Amino acid sequence: MDDDRVFKALADPTRRFLLDLLFARDGRTLTELESELAMTRFGVMKHLKVLEEANLVVPRRQGREKLHFLNAVPIRQIHDRWIDKYTSDNASALLDLKRGLESDDT
Repeated sequence: MDDDRVFKALADPTRRFLLDLLFARDGRTLTELESELAMTRFGVMKHLKVLEEANLVVPRRQGREKLHFLNAVPIRQIHDRWIDKYTSDNASALLDLKRGLESDDT
């Protein structure tokens, strides 16, 4: 199931960091991504492979370089399926009430 791959990919802090890097500036090479992490090139490649299998990163060849691009669509699909339904008016009202009660304690 694709959701399982996305959740697995997002479960690791290193992979989330790679996604944050690509969000900040899309189209980075492996060398650029590797320079931001304290791990081997092979380690970064393994993380990128998991992200690619989850369709969160899309690689494209440009000449001799392989560029990596963020694909936010699977994250949005997870949001729409699993998170959005919990942000309905009822859930939002309960959360507002909880915050209000907690702020009265201070």
